[in-house]
Amino acid sequence: MHLAYPAVLSALLFATGLYGVLARRNAILVLMSVELMLNAVNLNLVAFDVWLDGIARDTLHSGQALTLFTIAVAAAEIGIGLAIVLAVYRNRGTSDIDRLRDTAESGDDPDDAGPGTAAAAAEKAEATA
Repeated sequence: MHLAYPAVLSALLFATGLYGVLARRNAILVLMSVELMLNAVNLNLVAFDVWLDGIARDTLHSGQALTLFTIAVAAAEIGIGLAIVLAVYRNRGTSDIDRLRDTAESGDDPDDAGPGTAAAAAEKAEATA
């Protein structure tokens, strides 16, 4: 089999994953798109390892070893990423990335005119008086 076939398939998978990362708003779908991009990289690693084995008689199979490391890192990333997404969903009630742009607590900065600041408390006191 030619090297072009898995390379083109890998490019299509990576482009699909990149589109998913850039266009999706749901955090879980973004994580799935990142996994799709990692699988495209794994396909390239294995394809080039097989291609180099046919040319140079590489007995180490370093592409396949790197693929195993990538799979291990991807599994850890998904575990931690899903835990974070579930914790954010429980606290905020949504996993929409556009609504989660501010994860810090408001009210820590006195210059901030958010609902937890002294300026907002003064406005509430004037409104009730």
